[in-house]
Amino acid sequence: MATLTIQNSLTPGSAVPFEPREDGKVSWYACGPTTYDLSHLGHARNYVSTDIIRRILMHHFGFSVNFVMNFTDVDDKIIIKARRNKLLELESKKPYSPEQRRELVFKAFQAYANSNLPLLQPADDAADLDENNYHVRKEAAYGRVLAGGTITGDGKPSDAEAKVKMYLNALDSAAQALKTGTLFDGAEDILLPYLDSLYKETFDTRDQTPFTDLTQAMEKAFVDDMTALNVLPPDAVTRVTEYVPQIVKFVEQIVDKGFAYEANGSVYFDIAAFENAGNTYARLRPESKNDKALQEEGEGSLSKTLEGKKRSGDFALWKKSKAGEPFWPSPWGAGRPGWHIECSVMASDKLGEQMDIHSGGIDLAFPHHDNELAQSEAYFHECGKGEHTWVKYFLHMGHLSIAGSKMSKSLKNFQTIQDALATTYTARNMRIVFLMGKWNDGVEISLDMRKQADNWETTLDNFFTNIKAKLSEAEAPTSAVKDLSLAEKVVDGLTEELEQAKKDLNAALSNSFDTPSAMQVILRLVRDANIYMNKSADANLQTVEAVARWVTKIAGIFGLDPGAQPPYEGLGWGSGEIRAADLDPKTAVKPYAAVFAKVKEDVQALNLAHTPVQAVLEQQQPEVEFLALEKSGEYDLEKLTLPYLRATSRLRDELRGIISTTALDPTTKQAVLSLSDRIRDYDLTDLGVQLDDQTDRPSLIKFVPAAKLIAAREEKSAFLAEKAKQKEEARRAREKAEEEKWAKAKVSPLEMFKGDAKYQEWDAEGLPTKLADGSEVPKSQTKKLKKEQERQKKVHEEYLVKFGASA
Repeated sequence: MATLTIQNSLTPGSAVPFEPREDGKVSWYACGPTTYDLSHLGHARNYVSTDIIRRILMHHFGFSVNFVMNFTDVDDKIIIKARRNKLLELESKKPYSPEQRRELVFKAFQAYANSNLPLLQPADDAADLDENNYHVRKEAAYGRVLAGGTITGDGKPSDAEAKVKMYLNALDSAAQALKTGTLFDGAEDILLPYLDSLYKETFDTRDQTPFTDLTQAMEKAFVDDMTALNVLPPDAVTRVTEYVPQIVKFVEQIVDKGFAYEANGSVYFDIAAFENAGNTYARLRPESKNDKALQEEGEGSLSKTLEGKKRSGDFALWKKSKAGEPFWPSPWGAGRPGWHIECSVMASDKLGEQMDIHSGGIDLAFPHHDNELAQSEAYFHECGKGEHTWVKYFLHMGHLSIAGSKMSKSLKNFQTIQDALATTYTARNMRIVFLMGKWNDGVEISLDMRKQADNWETTLDNFFTNIKAKLSEAEAPTSAVKDLSLAEKVVDGLTEELEQAKKDLNAALSNSFDTPSAMQVILRLVRDANIYMNKSADANLQTVEAVARWVTKIAGIFGLDPGAQPPYEGLGWGSGEIRAADLDPKTAVKPYAAVFAKVKEDVQALNLAHTPVQAVLEQQQPEVEFLALEKSGEYDLEKLTLPYLRATSRLRDELRGIISTTALDPTTKQAVLSLSDRIRDYDLTDLGVQLDDQTDRPSLIKFVPAAKLIAAREEKSAFLAEKAKQKEEARRAREKAEEEKWAKAKVSPLEMFKGDAKYQEWDAEGLPTKLADGSEVPKSQTKKLKKEQERQKKVHEEYLVKFGASA
């Protein structure tokens, strides 16, 4: 078996061998969400990719993984959003007059524009910005950005342009609210920061309920999203609010070791002291070490006014709380934890002084993860022992981008996971899209990528459906057929391809979890199996089943089947999902038994005595077969329903057969055809059962999601309706053309020019001789008129033959 290698952010370049501290065990800490808003597709990219790697480590490579994840429930963004939401709630309850409300929104409108979009501001002699001149100024100042360009006119759009569009969207809504008088409704985005600027320092934070209400609601929404995406829950969850005393002690030890200092009630990490002790700072992103924009972003928007740093790169371990911010007691006064220290304390508490894997989005590499490493290694630092290794392998998931900008809550260029699952994706399809790209590469979802993912899923859908149907048809004991290997007697080309696929897939996953290559291995094998299965009616179904079971296993390992459980020994999608364990078997099969009973009744009503259909009606006893299955303890819904489905399908097959073999009167024949179509297109389709007709063999019974079959039926119905409509329109057009043709032909060639105002005299044959102005008709024109008259004479004669002179 190939050696597992991993792309480690701590050692840039080629992948390195994965050697956890303990054989067979992996300790892993993942940065969880900051719970201030709903999660979006960028979060899905991070956590689904993390889940895929975790599942591969556990269920392919056999590691025991201790997976810890945090919820950041103390953060500048949380404070701002919770406080602003509460202030807006309080403001909306004040007894303002309409004029006072308008004045408040207008001031917020101007303040927002001043703060975020300076190019909208007027020249000294221009009128102030208002809702009436806003759109003209917007086009003049930012038209280039709105058209897809950049602010400067150079390069490609980036986060800066995304922010401009976000700010403009907020002002668009506010301007409309001012024009229509809806005011608070529509102006929320501009009101929130304005109210915060007015009242934040008077906001009473002794009651932390506004903050915890927000974080708890967003944590629940995140957990629900992860469940919907089939992401495994963490083995342990941590929250900052539950760790504040430990954080204080952690910071104290860093101060005591000389790697941090207090200033004005805050505590900062001393990067210079850390480096002077022989340690390395910014090991993940050394090139970003002096990036002031990233440093400020890492400190948080509420920390810009904190003072006392020795150097600009030093970062806060403990922040002095200002008015309007939640606080906890500490040796340095009332304050709150810095962002980076939170993960250091929680991860160290759960996993000790060293962990195997730490992971998160690539945007966290600097400063968050670099600062985590520094403060943790400072905490565990021992003089004379060199640098401490807190993390062995750092994994960073690639961005999900929208038009060149990362998907981000702060840029508001995101689609929430809830909305995506409701409108655009299924959980499986989204996971396939992420599997198609490398976990550490950036992803910009394109139509082509979506099409590839759809095709991959459809190929497996059809393969699973077909092999299960063929196994059912052959009455093969599917649960008894075990995975085949080259050591067994049955060896053919497909068996060899299966063995090679296993090797290729292991090689791909051993190469830093190369899921794009693994997905291609699966796709090639399934296509080969389809060719093998379809080339001959005598194909070895056990070999194909071995392929299907292995593919099912890998799909389960990748997390593509929410109903499957390890060791993933089922066959096809929903191998665990379709079990009727929560239902009494008789209750579970009632809809299928009801369809059979209805079909049987309708067939009997056709009165087809002395036909093979009557014999089948008398022979069939699906209830007996079902009771035997129930008694055996069978709980697979597909297997439980097969007695009724086979009986229904066989009746339909016999109906189809007598159409060509038995003399039936036209009425009965039409009734048989209609019933046969209804059974296939409605009775069984509505149950999620597809019948594929076969020549000289029973119809193949396939289990397909009912929604998919119904959608296909409706699409076919719409297509036929459109085709019929076009046919009817064509018929009417032909009739109209025919009417116009004979209406024209009805006119006598002697009279055809006499109603034309261009002429005033005609000869005995009806040809014009003088134009309306009295001049002679030119000879060239007379020649053309004669030809027209000859043609009319011919069609008029045809008219007389067809309709007679009196018509």
